[in-house]
Amino acid sequence: MTEDMTQERDCLPDIAYIPSLIEALKAVPDFRSRHGRRYPLFAILALGIAATLCGYNSYGAMAEWGKNYGQELAKALGFKAGKTPSVGTLFTVFSQVDKQALLTVLTLWCEQVLTASGKPVALSVDGKTLRGSRKQGALESHLLSAVSHHLGVTIGQRAMTSKESEIGAMQELLDGLVLSGRVVTMDALLTQRKIARQIVQKGGSS
Repeated sequence: MTEDMTQERDCLPDIAYIPSLIEALKAVPDFRSRHGRRYPLFAILALGIAATLCGYNSYGAMAEWGKNYGQELAKALGFKAGKTPSVGTLFTVFSQVDKQALLTVLTLWCEQVLTASGKPVALSVDGKTLRGSRKQGALESHLLSAVSHHLGVTIGQRAMTSKESEIGAMQELLDGLVLSGRVVTMDALLTQRKIARQIVQKGGSS
């Protein structure tokens, strides 16, 4: 193993203990004043993630999902009183939360899970436009994501505007990924020499 590869692995967290996703979400900074914290931020984020995984993607659907599954699930997500937030609260939180901090926390947690699995790692990189996001006024409506073939989890993501180059975004995405000993697959647009060179320099292959 080269010195660069060794340093890259040393940057990974200790995987002897992997926190639950809810525990990991506690690292996301809370932008709200202390007087406006009726619900814990990590619990709201956990609800949003769980609801989205169940196909409830709008704020109204998330709020309804939280109410429908009762107090037991609400308490498990971190709502001590067993009551989940309203549509307005969800909108406020998800529109103002530090998105980069949230992405960093989720990426780190997924990387821990992926590394702990002990399986050979292959990553697929692809870009997708979020349906209806432009109509909602989102400036960064296109996402370039790196997904684990084995676990099906996203371990890296880069949001793009409509004016950005996917090739440039790919290079930024690769900068933040652990690639030592990993295979990266991508579509034809991204099969560029400079991208392949970057992957190889970080110890991966494509």
